[in-house]
This record gives sequence, structure tokens and C-alpha cells, in this order.
Amino acid sequence: MTKLCIFAGMTVGGIAGSMLGEVFGWGWLDLRSFFLSGGGSIVGVVVGWKIAQKLNE
Repeated sequence: MTKLCIFAGMTVGGIAGSMLGEVFGWGWLDLRSFFLSGGGSIVGVVVGWKIAQKLNE
């Protein structure tokens, strides 16, 4: 269950970070958008891990 929550969080976080770059007017090939996507993925991993920990209690 932990791996599934982390994978889902990483996917959603990466997409959200990429979409945030679009809001700022950066294209999907822009390096800043790429870094936002990576940051969103990292945040998604942490959130997914915390959700998995709550579900395992």
C-alpha cells in the first residue's frame, strides 16, 4: 500500500508542478517547468508516504 500511495502522490505532484509552470506562462519544454514538476514529484512522494503511514495505523 505504501508504494501505491507514493506512486500516486508522485504522479499527481509531478503533473501539478508541470501545470503550475503553464500558469506562469512557461512551456512544457521549459527548464523551469521541468524543475517545478520535479519539485511537485518530491512533495507528492512525501504526501503519499504520510498518507500511507496514516492508513497503516
